[in-house]
Amino acid sequence: MITANPFALDGQTALITGGGTGLGLGMAHCMVATGARVILVGRTESTLQQAVRELGPMAHAVAHDVTELDRAADLVSAAERCTDTPVSILVNNAGIHLKKLAVETDPDAFELVLKTHVLAAQALTQAVLPGMLGRTHGHILFTSSMAGLFGIPYVSAYAAAKTALIGYMRSLATEVSSQGVRVNAIAPGWIETRILKKALEGDEARARKILSRTPMAQFGTPEDIGWAAVYLSSPAARFITGVTLPVDGGASMGF
Repeated sequence: MITANPFALDGQTALITGGGTGLGLGMAHCMVATGARVILVGRTESTLQQAVRELGPMAHAVAHDVTELDRAADLVSAAERCTDTPVSILVNNAGIHLKKLAVETDPDAFELVLKTHVLAAQALTQAVLPGMLGRTHGHILFTSSMAGLFGIPYVSAYAAAKTALIGYMRSLATEVSSQGVRVNAIAPGWIETRILKKALEGDEARARKILSRTPMAQFGTPEDIGWAAVYLSSPAARFITGVTLPVDGGASMGF
């Protein structure tokens, strides 16, 4: 059946971790623009409230530290109370960056990166799944990275985490897609965010190298990721599950 706008998210409620800034905020802007309610999750209340003011009445916020794994179900309950609707889209986007040589990355720092990206995503996914499966409807989206697709120096912990998310996504998709819950990932290229600026700080040669191997010869914007997230979460993508979509200006196939 052809709907008037298969890319619309009318009636959907999206929970977006790391939603107050960067890619998460870009995804929120695009989802609100296409009709979704959004609940932003982050650790800093003031940042979240500023984002909510930007987004308007379709946006809400819950201050929460996703590394508190045993409170994932509490977060879902708090989010659903904000809108009095169930979460139908989960965007596991929260993360931290660590730029260090592998030989200088100690186990505690490595573990924190994995906990923030992978264990937190798993805990929150487990918390939303019973409701989604009961309603036979939902979409779970993970933010991976180019670092999950090919080797990048100085980010061994980050690359391990982003690669783990792809594996988890694929396995989860095989378990739940027949029950109405789709599962996908986006692999952003180099996007103009605070994290990118930090990663490239004082390293102009690295910035030039990135652009030289990106066929579109530019960095992306958070909204580039946002529109991809809207597509994958919309009825237009109803037959798409278990994929990792690069949004990277061609970097993953450039030479």
